[in-house]
Amino acid sequence: MTSEWPLESTLPSYPPDDMEEPWIAIEPIARSTDVGPAQSSDPPTFRESQFDIILRRQRTRPRDGGGLKDTLATSSRFLNLSSDFEFAGWGSFSKLKLTTEDHTVGEERLQRIRRAQLLGQFTGTALPGNAVLGSVFYALPAVVAVCGVYSPISLFMVTLTPFLWRPIMEELASALPISGAPYSYILNVSRKSFAVLGAALLLLDFASTSVVSAATASSYLAGEVVLPFPAFVGAGLVLLIFALISLTGLKESARIAFVVLTFHIVTMTALTIASIVYWARSGNAQLQQNWIDGQAPSRAAIARQLFNGFCLGMLGLTGIECTPAYIGRMKPGRFPFVLRNLHLPAIVLNTLMITLVLATVPLEQVLQGANVLSLLAEMATGRWLRKWIVVDAAVVLCGGVLTGILSACELFEQLAHDRIVPQVFLNILPVSGAPYISVVVFTAINAVLYSSSGAKLAIVSKMFSLVWLTVMGLFPLALLLLRFNRGRLPRERTTPLSIIAFTLVLTPVVFAGNVVIDPSTAGYFAAYLIGVLAVFAATQNQVHLLRAVYWTYDQYPVLHRWAASKTWGRALVRVMARLKRQPVCVLVKTDEINHLLHMLLYVRENEETSCVKIVHFSDEENGVPSELEANAKILDEAFPEITIDLIIVQGMFSPANVASLAHRLQIPPSLMFMSCPGTQFAHPIAEFGARIVSL
Repeated sequence: MTSEWPLESTLPSYPPDDMEEPWIAIEPIARSTDVGPAQSSDPPTFRESQFDIILRRQRTRPRDGGGLKDTLATSSRFLNLSSDFEFAGWGSFSKLKLTTEDHTVGEERLQRIRRAQLLGQFTGTALPGNAVLGSVFYALPAVVAVCGVYSPISLFMVTLTPFLWRPIMEELASALPISGAPYSYILNVSRKSFAVLGAALLLLDFASTSVVSAATASSYLAGEVVLPFPAFVGAGLVLLIFALISLTGLKESARIAFVVLTFHIVTMTALTIASIVYWARSGNAQLQQNWIDGQAPSRAAIARQLFNGFCLGMLGLTGIECTPAYIGRMKPGRFPFVLRNLHLPAIVLNTLMITLVLATVPLEQVLQGANVLSLLAEMATGRWLRKWIVVDAAVVLCGGVLTGILSACELFEQLAHDRIVPQVFLNILPVSGAPYISVVVFTAINAVLYSSSGAKLAIVSKMFSLVWLTVMGLFPLALLLLRFNRGRLPRERTTPLSIIAFTLVLTPVVFAGNVVIDPSTAGYFAAYLIGVLAVFAATQNQVHLLRAVYWTYDQYPVLHRWAASKTWGRALVRVMARLKRQPVCVLVKTDEINHLLHMLLYVRENEETSCVKIVHFSDEENGVPSELEANAKILDEAFPEITIDLIIVQGMFSPANVASLAHRLQIPPSLMFMSCPGTQFAHPIAEFGARIVSL
């Protein structure tokens, strides 16, 4: 259906010579006459002179577009390109009425968002719960190795730390109930470059989850049966098999995850009951002997072992950082209950299991074997429970591998929409719908991570602890930035500043403790992080890199004498121009030029684009702000490297209309920017999908 207000050409609009511009209303200024003075001596109002200076210059522009204010005033930095290369073109003004098709698409998107919120507190717990409660298989051996008989104390102290993080994560989730945290939190409260750091850490976290889970599963199997290949080959096969499974289009299901978690809880309950019964029958002799054998020589040594166990014990909480990633699929108000359901069982499971191990298994066997829980099961009841534990470990840990792969695919998809990685990551297989590029790239990252560590589970586990701590440190930092930069955002709870500060101090202390335990893990962590950041920086700043390449080529005149080189240079210019013309949208409510300027400065500093569309939704009640068009033209003059189009959309500012506009302009909602809403805002912020870029 044809729109009543068709979207005009992107070329600048000029009124015909014989017609008045309908958006210009300049009333004549009273002047002195021979009869007497003018009736009013007040200075002209803005309405009387709003376009006088701007249009005086803009009316001289060519009607077919282009035209700099003064092409000789600024010389180009390129020897073989004129100043026109830096000029993006003049913007345009247009009115737009959304069509029925646009409204239909917008409503469908809004309904998909609302229908996706199906997870209750138990199904929402199942998704990250397998990682949190399954980490007991690789956390206990790491802690016992450095803490010995003091492990129960260290692990108990570790399991109390979520009391610090829970209120922080709850406040962030209530203010920004969007998936992809902490990357998405930082993207909405700070610069995009900082958010890229969060994305790099998340990717390393997902890769570490997959590698550690696969290696631990292979280690448990190797401890029970004789494998025809080394354990590291088994870990590689697990990673490869689940990469192939993910290519079939298998999606993570909350119900399947709930079944796996239920099986794991039943297994741990059976092991706990059997171990307690065995402990009651055998008495405390083994516990006393282990305590004597594992005593440290001094109080300082005891404190050191407790601190080392506390630092490595953070592995027992890995997975809790993934919880906000699913908040977009949770029913409103369920997130605090999910955190509680993850935290309280972790306290009981980690502390109780390590206590039962020390009460029933000789310390020498505990320190020598990686399958700590298998030893406990065999000691308590015999081989049948040990086999059950191995099956449970394989199922839960392999589920962790698949969770890491799927989480990484979702992260790559979000990064592609935000133009941090190439759009090729959005390609899917025609039959299964699986994002095969994301799966292949993530599998390659896993292979590099595991092989570069020498296929040693201990190194990857310790490095995993550093990654996890850094990711968790982003939550209090994001909350501080939210308080300062987006303080108007409504939220259901407020965390005391003292808790935020203590958490920020605790994180680097524990990080340093892990580095002291094994300094080599800091090298692995830094190398992997720098590598991922370098790739992200290159893909996010493609235009800047291409400009540097062309500038280097431009400095050697001899290269311009060859036909092939000239063709290559012209192709490079076309690629830069195409990348720069990818548009973004700025949603504005007012016409205050300082607000518009801050929004445009954000776009210029964070997005590689020369095409910005300023959009204002206008209804019959409020109309169009009087100075919006004039200020848009001023900014179009101030930023010659950016084409600034002003679009007035008929309708209310609502999630459905924003989604309809995204369909009409073919701009993803993630590349639509808006200011921070206040407490009186009528719509849930998560339904817009837009990025908050100003206070």
